[in-house]
Order: sequence, then structure tokens, then C-alpha cells
Amino acid sequence: MPSREDILAFVADNPGRAGKREIARHFGIIGGARIHLKKMLKDLADEGLVEKRQKRMIRPGDLPPVFVANLIARDRDGELLATPLDWDDEAGAPPQILILTGKTKATQPGVGDRALVRLTEAESGPDAAHVARVIRVLEKRQGAILGILRKRDGSRPPYLEPIDRKQRELDVDASDLKDADDGDLVSVQVTRSGRYGHPKASVVERFGSMNSEKAISEIALQSHGIPHVFPAAVEAQAESAKPVEKPGKREDWRQIPLITIDPPDAKDHDDAVFAEPDTDPENEGGHIVYVAIADVAHYVTPGSPMDREANLRGNSVYFPDRVIPMLPERISNQLCSLREKEDKPSLGVRMVFDRNGRKISHSFHRVLMRSAAKLSYIQAQKAIDGITDEKTETILDGILKPLWAAYDALKKGRDARAPLELDLPERKIKLKPDGTVDHVYVPERLDAHKLIEEFMIQANVAAAETLEKKKSPLLYRVHDASTPEKLESLKDFLSTLNMKLPSTGGLRPSAFNNILAKVKDTPQAHLVNEVVLRSQAQAEYAPQNIGHFGLNLRRYAHFTSPIRRYADLIVHRGLISALGLGGDGLPEGIESKLEAIGAEISAAERRAMMAERDTIDRLIALWMSSQIGATFQGRIAGVVKSGLFVRLEETGADGFVPASTIGLDYYRYDEGSHALIGDKTGETYQLGDQVEVRLVEAAPFAGALTFEMVSHGRIAGKQIRKAAPKARRGPPKGGRSKSGPAKTSTRKKNRRRSS
Repeated sequence: MPSREDILAFVADNPGRAGKREIARHFGIIGGARIHLKKMLKDLADEGLVEKRQKRMIRPGDLPPVFVANLIARDRDGELLATPLDWDDEAGAPPQILILTGKTKATQPGVGDRALVRLTEAESGPDAAHVARVIRVLEKRQGAILGILRKRDGSRPPYLEPIDRKQRELDVDASDLKDADDGDLVSVQVTRSGRYGHPKASVVERFGSMNSEKAISEIALQSHGIPHVFPAAVEAQAESAKPVEKPGKREDWRQIPLITIDPPDAKDHDDAVFAEPDTDPENEGGHIVYVAIADVAHYVTPGSPMDREANLRGNSVYFPDRVIPMLPERISNQLCSLREKEDKPSLGVRMVFDRNGRKISHSFHRVLMRSAAKLSYIQAQKAIDGITDEKTETILDGILKPLWAAYDALKKGRDARAPLELDLPERKIKLKPDGTVDHVYVPERLDAHKLIEEFMIQANVAAAETLEKKKSPLLYRVHDASTPEKLESLKDFLSTLNMKLPSTGGLRPSAFNNILAKVKDTPQAHLVNEVVLRSQAQAEYAPQNIGHFGLNLRRYAHFTSPIRRYADLIVHRGLISALGLGGDGLPEGIESKLEAIGAEISAAERRAMMAERDTIDRLIALWMSSQIGATFQGRIAGVVKSGLFVRLEETGADGFVPASTIGLDYYRYDEGSHALIGDKTGETYQLGDQVEVRLVEAAPFAGALTFEMVSHGRIAGKQIRKAAPKARRGPPKGGRSKSGPAKTSTRKKNRRRSS
């Protein structure tokens, strides 16, 4: 057997390529000795010396073989340097990577671009830790600059206050402002710059008042580099597409009364469902469930302009009042959307379940279907609860009740599977007609939501099982178990609440569920749910299957939302090819590209999540900017050396209390107890404590709120309140601080389908 040091050296020399099989082959480990190797690798992982990622071992902080990188600068020799887009800050500063470019335009990036790269073994030189070669440039640097137009008195020209604080202010040509007024968000193009003084710029586009949702979401689009204008070739392809009017070689499912259940304002309908009792006497009490999914593959063919653009975007992006779609609206909202009473091409799955929710069989079909009804979640739920309307009254007995009966059975199967049951309600923002915030609320989580979610999960599992059985190329939706470091941090936190996770054996989702059950309906429930969420790995797309930890599933793929996710379109094409359902399946040679595509669309998904979260934060900061000086109840949602993150109870808004503004004591950070503790008084502010704070600053550009503490901390286990609020001291030291470490993003669609 090799020594631990030998194994660690091999892993270090083969980052992202050293799995158990490769290690055994390299060291000649065969037979029963593999058991000892497995134990040695487990011990190394438990000690935090290696991490398992998609069946490969890497050292903490190492890079995967393929990843998305931001090109940030050039070195002294003019070579490009980059940092990884997805990097865990707990691993320290992101490493610099020397970038090798290719000869084609697709592999020639510049500073400010974003590219998909592959690690190589070339010498990195003094300025970089790694070397990577460009596979494809994903996003080119934007030439336009986004900012706020500011007008000045007299003859002085207006100027641009850039959103990016690293950029200089720009004088703007007053002769062509595109009707922009003082305080409007605009994009400008630098037209000329003299050797002295400010550069000159002209307005390219006006987005309107900074107080509107459209302007704030535009900031997110620009700052995260999200493509949002379709090229002319893409629009032309979409406009030339023709509807499917006859079944042809498709099966005719138009007599099956499938229905769509979505949010009331949904414009694109990916999925329709129907269920009925199974009449087979050998499956007494069983159910047959039909799920029909929009046949996007019929319209978006491999290598076409729409396909390339969808691959680049990766997914649709959802803001409070608009959607940046992955596909043009003619495709997403018209031809593919499963609209009521319209014939639509679909890819359907028929699944048979027993009375306990165990799937007995399934089959896939390329069909023509017709939605019998379009319902909202609330509308469907009310009908089941006994409050019908003109539409639901006619379908209650024949469609809705059989759906709920099937869901009751599937619920038993879900409970037996015991997936991770996090309870984290989504913040939603209600806007006024002018695009400003009306109020923030948390919508009720209904059984109608859970029904659609469970039907979609089962359809996704069926897709993965079919493609795996057919040995087809496949992009799995994978979710790894927590790293040892994150588990240790979670255990430290739970110890402050006198709770603990099992210290030995492999953790399953049920171990986390036991913790969540203990705090259910207590003041700590929301906080513990968030801390458990932070301890989890992030789900991603990959051609190597490691299972889905959170859902507690051995194999899982995204199949049910091809209108808004590129991964689902790949799975659709895989099913078409594997089952002989047409000539528009997977293209030749796709298998060698799946790893790169998985990394690319995983990065696009994280980019969308950040843009959505930033928009919510900016809108809330703008909304609360009129409430400076008001006091609020909240809970401490994060503790760092420099202060406390506080989440307000009523709105879920996050803000920061700088440590330098808390009382007259000096507060030390206790990492193990997640607390700031006063040196002299012992006054303690701990994660989860209820506090009262006063808003002293709101920074809409940064999406940040700054508070000062009104209530005392705890002393000797007791929390006391001041007799009178603190006197206002003005803006605290430390300035603006970014909102808390864990925020909840919003979706127009029911985003819980994205597990």
C-alpha cells in the first residue's frame, strides 16, 4: 500500500483527475487491498486533506479540470491572467491563472472577458499558480458604461456617475441625452478623451428613473454580464418557425385532459400533468401519472443560432417584474408554451406508481397534446379545499381530485426516501405600476406547489434512468455531500444550541432533518434552516453521476423545463436519440463536450442567482431609504470580526451593524460560538439572537443597509433591553457593508422545481 503522503502527492499532481480507480491503477492496488485504499481515502477526507468532487479527489482549494474564469489583467509579458468565477472564499484568495489562447476568434479573449478554460500541465511562471487553455470565450467585455446621469447648474456639462465605483466620472455630451433627465440610469459610450481632464461620452440608451425595477435589474444585467438582447439571426430563426398542427409520427395525447398549474402571471408553461387510478388488479390502489413537457428540441436544433444563444445564456433570469428568457418570446411564450386549448408538440412520460408511491414502470413518448385548463397554484388549491370557480368546478372530480390522490401516494414515497427538508420561504416583492416597491411578503407554500414539484422530480428521475439504461450521453444534476470543513462549522454552531450531528458514519439527509425537526416552530427555526443550507454543497451539472444528496436520489437529471434551462434541452435530445423518436436528437461528438457544457451552464446558473439576489437587495435598500431613523425587530443572521449581519423579521431585509458602533466595550469574535463578546462586560451578541436595530444608512447602488444596535446583548445567558434607545450618532464607522451572507432569491416561476 502507498503511504498517505504518496496518495496526497498523486492527488496534487493530478488535480481533478485522481479518482479511486486512477489511484488504484497508479499504485497497482488490486483485490482486497482496495478496501484499505477506500478507508485511507475516507480518513483523508474526514481530516480535510482531500475533497471528493464528482468521483475525483482534489486537495481543498484545488481547481477542477474545466471551469469558468474571469480574465482580470495581463502580466509583465503581456500574457492574460484570470481567476476562477466560482471560488469558495473560505479557501483564501482565488488563485491567478495564466491563460493560453487559441488561434480562432472563439478562443481569443481579452481583459474583462469570461471564458471556459481547461487546466494544463504547462509551466505557470512567477505571476500565476496554474495554467489553463481557453476552450471557448463565453462573454465579451461590454463597451458601454452604465451609470446615473447628473446635471449641473450653469454651462457645465452633465456627467455620469458610474455604477462601478472603480470607474471615473465622465462628462456627457449635452447635445444628445436621449431624453434622459437628472437621476436617470443610462448607458454611455466613450467617444473621445483628451490628454487632460475627464473623458467625453455620449448617451447610448436611457433606462429611466433609478427608482424603478427596470433600472435596477438593468444594473444586475450589466454588472454580471448577462446577455439580454437576441442577435438578429436568432430572432429570424424564431420568427420563421412554424407551429405543429398535426400529430404526424407523434402519438396523439389530445384526449388526455392534461392541465398546467403555474403562478398566475406565468407566460411560459413548460409542463402539464394528469393522473388517474390504475385499473390493473395487480396494482390495487396504484396510480398512473402523465407529465407532458414542451418539445423545445423540435424548434431549437443543434448548432443553430437559437441553440448557440441558449447555450450561452444557460437559463432564463427572473426579476420581480420581468424575465430575461433563454429563448425568444415567439418560442418560449407562443410555439412551445403549453397554452390552454391549443395543440402543442410535447415529450411525455407515463409513470405507474403503487399505493405507497413506489414507481413500478415508466415510458417516454413524443406526442401532440392539448391543455384542458390553465390554473394558478392558488386556484387549484382553493378548488381542492372546497372553494371552486367557474373553471375548476367542471374539472374538480375528473382531473383535480385524481391528481391529489396520486400526490398522496407519491408523498408516502417521498417520506420514505427522506430528502433534505429545508424550510426557507422565498421573499417576494410586490411592485407598484410605476415599478417601485409596494411591499415585501412571503407567499404561502401550498400542497399545489408540492404536487407539481414531486411530479417533476419523478419525471426527472425517469429521464436519468432511461438514458443511463440506454448508455446515452447525459448531463446529470448532481449534488455532492457537505465537505468536512463545512460540517465541522455546522457542528460548532449546533453545539451552541445544545444539538449535535452524528460524529461517525456517512451522513444522510435524515440526519439534517432530525435537527430541523427539533427546532421546528421555535424562534431558531429559520436561522437553523439557513445555517444547514450554508453547510451544503452547491448543485451543478456534470456528465459524471455522483447522485443528488439533497433529494436523496442515486440518479437525477433535469428534464422538465427546457424552455428556461439548457440542461433540460440536452436531456430531451438524449431521449429523442436513445429512443428513436426523431432525427433532431443529440449531435455527433457531444459526449466529449458535455463536461465543458456542464461547467458553462452551472456558471450561468450561479450568475443568474447572483443577479436576481442583487436586484432584490437593491430594490429593498431603495425602498427602505425613506425610513432612515426607524427602528426594526430582527435576528442576528451572521457574525464576523467586523460586526453583525441582522435580518429584519417583517421584510427579511439584511443589513450590517459595524462592531465599532456597538456600546462602549471592545467586542471580540468567538468563531466557535458565532458571537461577539465584550471584553469587560461579557455582553454577548450571538447568531440567532433577537435584537432591535435602527436604520442609519441605505445604499441602493450597493444593495446595502447599515444599522446601529438599539438593544443590549445577553449577559450570563439573559438578554436585556435598554430603558431608552441609543442616541443617534450619525453614520457608523466602517461605512457601507454588503448585505448578509445568505439571501433568498426570487423567481417568477416556482423555483423549487430547480432542485
